[in-house]
Amino acid sequence: MNAAPVEVRAFAPGSVGNVGVGFDILGHSIAGIGDVATVRRIDAPAVRIAAIRGTVTDLPLDAQRNTAGMALISLREALDLPFGFELELDKGIPLGSGLGGSAASCVAALVAANALLDAPLAADALYPHALAGEAVASGGRHGDNVGPMLLGGLVLATAERLTRIEVPAAWHAAVVHPHAVLETRQARAALAGDYALGEFVAQSAQLAQVLLGCERGDVALVRAGLNDLLVEPRRAPLIAGFAAVKEAALAAGAMGASISGAGPSVFAWGESRADAERAATAMAAAFAGAGFDSDIHLTPVAGPAAAVIA
Repeated sequence: MNAAPVEVRAFAPGSVGNVGVGFDILGHSIAGIGDVATVRRIDAPAVRIAAIRGTVTDLPLDAQRNTAGMALISLREALDLPFGFELELDKGIPLGSGLGGSAASCVAALVAANALLDAPLAADALYPHALAGEAVASGGRHGDNVGPMLLGGLVLATAERLTRIEVPAAWHAAVVHPHAVLETRQARAALAGDYALGEFVAQSAQLAQVLLGCERGDVALVRAGLNDLLVEPRRAPLIAGFAAVKEAALAAGAMGASISGAGPSVFAWGESRADAERAATAMAAAFAGAGFDSDIHLTPVAGPAAAVIA
């Protein structure tokens, strides 16, 4: 048996949390953008953060106050490991973007640390530790970002289980990030208050149509369902130009469009990469009309999973 390595680097992609109709339980990964974690196995039974570089650097170096650090603490304690980890983060996702920035850090760290174990765990066994890390940033244990990063693609993330949802390979998403910041806790505060039972029934119907439409490859079902009736109306006022951006995506032929994660990024699904490109161009133009430059990310809905970097 070969000895476990002493240092591993891993990449975790960004994500579209909620996918509109699946608040806190549904998400898909984003190709091309993400965070890198370098983790070293150390003799001391502790978790240390040595450096944070990249798009965000003013994050806590105290492991218990850092999403990646807390995820590794959870892993160490659960496995009662006699050794510890030293961590360096290279941030590729801006925080407050709605692209899963905090989740990517903890998933990249977990995937790297897992490769340092004498008996590495399956990807879904890392899920509870990713939830522990995500809770540091968002205040809650929800898996709609970490789940698709761990498994790749579109994932249904319940409290105990991750389930990958099959999606046609041709389907692509346009994810447009305006140069603005919306903190997750602020976006969650906008959801306070009462909801009518009828709203939950209607939203359940939307989610069911999207999930069934994905599994069947039925575009009509997804078009009928991919419209968030519950959360989007309360968060939309926090995103300048949102109504025009969503309207532009739909006019360009998107199957549906909504807020990515907590925002301010907005996503739209297309039946092909070309469809997603048309939607992205229209969405970016609408954001420009609201006074914001933006970045465009095009990705298969069945996007990549986090992985060790060779």
